[in-house]
Amino acid sequence: MISSTQRAQGALAALGIDSTRLAPYIDGHFQRDYTGDYCAVVDPATEEPLIEVADGQPADIDRAVASARASFESGAWARRRPSQRGQILNRIALTLRERAEHLAVIETLDVGKPHAEALADIEATARYFEFYAGLADKHGGRTVPLADHLVDFTLLEPIGVSGQIIPFNYPAQNTGRGGAPALAMGCSVVLKPSPDCPLNPLLIAAIATECGVPAGVFNVVPGGVDAGRTLSSHPGIDQITFTGSVATGKEVALAAARNVTPSVLELGGKSPVVVFDDADFELAIAGVSGSIFSNAGQTCAAGTRLLVQRSARGEEFLDLLVERARSLTIGEGIEGATLGPLVSKRQQERVAAYLEAACEGGGVVLTGGGVPDRKGYFVEPTVVEVPNNKHRLAQEEIFGPVMTVIRFDGLEEAAEIANDSEFGLSSYVWTKDIDKALSLAKRIRAGQVNINTFEVGTGIEIPFGGFKNSGWGREKGIETLASYTQTKNVCIGLNTALTR
Repeated sequence: MISSTQRAQGALAALGIDSTRLAPYIDGHFQRDYTGDYCAVVDPATEEPLIEVADGQPADIDRAVASARASFESGAWARRRPSQRGQILNRIALTLRERAEHLAVIETLDVGKPHAEALADIEATARYFEFYAGLADKHGGRTVPLADHLVDFTLLEPIGVSGQIIPFNYPAQNTGRGGAPALAMGCSVVLKPSPDCPLNPLLIAAIATECGVPAGVFNVVPGGVDAGRTLSSHPGIDQITFTGSVATGKEVALAAARNVTPSVLELGGKSPVVVFDDADFELAIAGVSGSIFSNAGQTCAAGTRLLVQRSARGEEFLDLLVERARSLTIGEGIEGATLGPLVSKRQQERVAAYLEAACEGGGVVLTGGGVPDRKGYFVEPTVVEVPNNKHRLAQEEIFGPVMTVIRFDGLEEAAEIANDSEFGLSSYVWTKDIDKALSLAKRIRAGQVNINTFEVGTGIEIPFGGFKNSGWGREKGIETLASYTQTKNVCIGLNTALTR
């Protein structure tokens, strides 16, 4: 039996890492003289240690920001031809694909997700670099028509040093999601991954240097709360991107505001999934179960509130969903299980507390509802029906494989329930009636409305972000490039001493 430790060591060795420790990645290399503390990174499926990683502190963030600032001011990357930056980003995408299997093993062991999902994550990460490589030399300013004696145009310049704080659930993808557009626009980056899942962000930074990104342009410092607070409040950064909880997002925004640092926040979600009784059930079951049970429900855009039309067909759909949940296999993602563990003991205990409250206020557990008696941080795939949308499980973000079911009668009630939330990140509508679908899409206050699909939420090409407490700004797509550029206007007067 191969242990998680052995699997991790084998994958890391194949990726050129022969050490039992990983230090912060600053100024183009892992810090060889690092004297700070290290923490063990464990496989949440087996609780076995994988490798020790530095517990980055404020001083490490300071060094990384200084390195990023020096690299930006030097112009080694910021003033390089955009087409050349694009070529290097394409090289990173190619390298990620060449090493996809080993990186996916690391992602599976680090996060706990099924290996097939991890492979898809690495491909998505490569697509981020590929997509923004293609935009590096195509995103520019415009000319502004004024008077005949004036020539006016805008320049889009890199904003500077981008601070990025990413969560544990998609470490590889989130590294590409923020890192690739920042690099494409000529910015330097200081990224702080979650201490629970820091491995692939560190490895991807090393790959970026290997592929030609100058030293100091892409820095990664794993660490906890103190490191995050230092980065979000640092006067040496020019922009901050944060993905995580609403409470922490508010702290980040306040810290950034004190330095007048612009921020992009992608926060929590409690996304509604509206299933009308005329939906294609075969497609809808696959989509609905995928939206909540993928990555063990640890997804901001997960469809966690299932709104089922009150009818005989609605009952049939619910029976099919419960059957699908019961068919999932719980176990190690590396061994082919379809539902892996939560990322940590802390997260498992948090979700278990919600399960204990499931039957309060009239809730009924239709399947699951417990913690398996086995090693690892697992939670059973759970479907809970609640009497109304006021129930705690319908209002709070659980971040686990827990689906809350609420009944509705018609379109207006569905819209009312869907919007009865502090969140507005994503939403899903399943129906064959395009009039109903579009009518509901216009009523739902969320950053995304997915009709008869749930895969669109993973698309690199589309803008992603939320309404209300789900944050502000947009990541992904062309729209995110505005976060990494500043607009400068240039006005030239021709053949006149004074222009107005």
